[in-house]
Amino acid sequence: MTEVSTRQRFAAVSLALLIAVTISSSAQVAPQVQDDPAATAFNRGQYDQVERLLSAATDARSTLLRARAHIARGRYADAEKLLAGPAASAPGSDAALELGLLQRDLGRRPEAARTLQGVLARSAQQTAFDLLRLARAARALGRFQEANGFFRGASRLAPGNPIIETAWGELFLEKYDRANAMQSFQPALKADPSSVPTLTAVARATSEDNPAAARQVAEKALAINPNYVPAHLLVAELALDDGRRDAARASIRKALEVNPSSLEARSLEAAVAALEDRTADFEAMAAAVLTINPVYGEVYRVAGDRMGRAYRFDEAVALTRRAIALDPEHTRAHADLGMHLLRTGDEPGARRALETSFKADPYDIVTYNLLAMLDAVDTFETIRQGGLIVKLHPDEAAVMREHVVPLAQQALETLSKRYQFTPAGPILIEMFPKHDDFAVRTLGLPGFIGALGACFGRVVTLDSPKARPPGQFNWATTLWHEMAHVITLQMSNNRLPRWLSEGISVFEERRARDDWGREMEVSFAQALDAGRILKLRDLNEGFNDPRTISLTYYQASLVVDHLVETYGEPALWRFIRSYGEGLETEEAMQRAFGATIDQVQTSFDATLQRDYAAMRRALKSPEIPATPTLEQMKELAAANPDSFRVQMELAQALHEAGEADAAIEALERASTLLPAANGDRNPNALIALIATEQGDTARAIEALEALVEVDSTDVESARRLAALVLPTGDVARTTAAYELVAELDPFDVQAQSYVGRAALQRNDGARAVRAFRSALAAGAPDKAGAHTDLAEAHFRAGQLGEAKGQVLSALEIAPSFDRAQDLLLRIVEAQAGGPR
Repeated sequence: MTEVSTRQRFAAVSLALLIAVTISSSAQVAPQVQDDPAATAFNRGQYDQVERLLSAATDARSTLLRARAHIARGRYADAEKLLAGPAASAPGSDAALELGLLQRDLGRRPEAARTLQGVLARSAQQTAFDLLRLARAARALGRFQEANGFFRGASRLAPGNPIIETAWGELFLEKYDRANAMQSFQPALKADPSSVPTLTAVARATSEDNPAAARQVAEKALAINPNYVPAHLLVAELALDDGRRDAARASIRKALEVNPSSLEARSLEAAVAALEDRTADFEAMAAAVLTINPVYGEVYRVAGDRMGRAYRFDEAVALTRRAIALDPEHTRAHADLGMHLLRTGDEPGARRALETSFKADPYDIVTYNLLAMLDAVDTFETIRQGGLIVKLHPDEAAVMREHVVPLAQQALETLSKRYQFTPAGPILIEMFPKHDDFAVRTLGLPGFIGALGACFGRVVTLDSPKARPPGQFNWATTLWHEMAHVITLQMSNNRLPRWLSEGISVFEERRARDDWGREMEVSFAQALDAGRILKLRDLNEGFNDPRTISLTYYQASLVVDHLVETYGEPALWRFIRSYGEGLETEEAMQRAFGATIDQVQTSFDATLQRDYAAMRRALKSPEIPATPTLEQMKELAAANPDSFRVQMELAQALHEAGEADAAIEALERASTLLPAANGDRNPNALIALIATEQGDTARAIEALEALVEVDSTDVESARRLAALVLPTGDVARTTAAYELVAELDPFDVQAQSYVGRAALQRNDGARAVRAFRSALAAGAPDKAGAHTDLAEAHFRAGQLGEAKGQVLSALEIAPSFDRAQDLLLRIVEAQAGGPR
């Protein structure tokens, strides 16, 4: 299971005269005079008031506004009756456009096509709003390039017009081009900060990247127009993403109170029933939608989308196929099917679906990105081993196969045994040297900046070590984390809430290695002290807020740790399986632990208070002057011996004053106070620096070893450690240092070569083969020597044929290379049955 940011600016909210609505999108017309009561009523969602004010009016504008008010309330027959006459007499008019859109949304496509084509053929093209009318007609007909041209022309004639810019932005948003969409929405909001359609469009544009901000903007829109159905439905979708189904139902009910015939609202209501396994209800609701529009495959596509967001991909595939069976021309459904199939591991099927979608709509960015990504993945090297299929970029495969495959196998075997569960396979693992390629494989769009890996149950995707500069992350930790998801997602039939799945994965990182999964320990203690820790009921929401997501990962892991310590490992297994049986968190807790969520909350809070008391005390600090003197820092340290910050500041002051021994003493006290500090906050980093300056290699080594024990990503400290310990002749410590370097940066030739030689010394031929293969593939400068090293490793492992091949490669490069010649002789003798 598994965060990106696009440009976002939100203006303040005030009332505007923007008239908007069709069944499926917000259509807008030019505002009239500022004191037009009917327009004002419409924009406030007072649709019945519009009818009362205009019931006796017969002019074209009043008739159009009345029809839109009827559409907003789901009175489609009344709207059609009002529009039919004006559309017939003026087939290029706004009335004709609205009639065509209504016919389309009611499933009467041939009629809609004729009406909308009439708009394109007969509409005037003189004003900005003439061009807007043409743009909307072209968009409805799927003629997106023409629509974009009309929008561009309208924008030139009326720069910054909020109605035109919002409609143009929605075209881009439909194609997942959020950047261009925001370029339209921003001037629209600047011109009219209270445009409800614009606010709602902005909220939708940012809903994937920043759900908390999107919710706030949607609520601003509803404060202006409480009856704006698209805003209610967006709020419902965001609630579903958080797992708050009751809140989602409440928002859907509000939408249906406004428009009982809203296809979107009814479809989302049906999707909730599908999520809750109320199959009969779902089928009845879907059938009711089809009485309004008999070819509305969207009802199944929406349900499939919600299943996909809930990680129930097999069900998502089945529902989306039903959408396509009902509406074979539904390009969005074909694209969705492609995405769902990618997440089940069916890449050939995904390609077929995506190509079908792209042929009909070549402007969809996600579809284009996914097809380009599949073209790239087709060039990857594929390794099949056991229950794994591993795909690696050809530039990295020779190195990374030596590391990814054995670690993935180890993780799968360890976790399967621990959880007494064998996942269905094969498990597909794809590793990408470019982060944006990983993001596209995962979400369809570049970005996804905070993520390192993702798991969909049978598919794992992740960044390779080259996707980010060395030292920024540990790919091995990421892979182990995602393999834990394989177990827990499948154990729960892909129904585990995100907090529990992520919590278990981070928990399993720590169980795998003492230095993994601890990056947030100090930050968590600070948040705990500040009262910024989420309650268990709210943990899922923490994953949807960029401000809290990192802390939420760590807190969830502590909850899992607490559950295992308190109730035992088998109880955790029961808890996971309970979700697969359809239980929600409170019921599942009661069954697995015999405790309510409130009881678990109470005991968890007590555990946190106990376990973090010392760390919280160490993090407290008195006021420190901006530029304190050394004497001031000594006085503060004497008065606050348990303050980590004071000891660190004192050490820095002592170091600057040239009092190296005293600085190290202060740093050692700081390290004792806060042993989990990592990064720049780790006292051992400065101890190592001071000790090196003083020529105390032994103390520098000790400090660097302590540093890398709590920071699993600090490859530069690991390299410094290896360089310092190598001349000492301590093979065990040197090997440990170089093993860490080779893990964090598998392309480090020096580290891989040393690891290989150390493996040969202990007669571990298999490990030496992996290391020397990596060194050779990573570009060892001495090719003849590297081939000979690898030949020696194969020889020790009893792989005589491979050994001979490698030594001959060495001799092709350096025919007189003595070591290679001697080794070849030994290999030939061994093949002849002689001594090895």
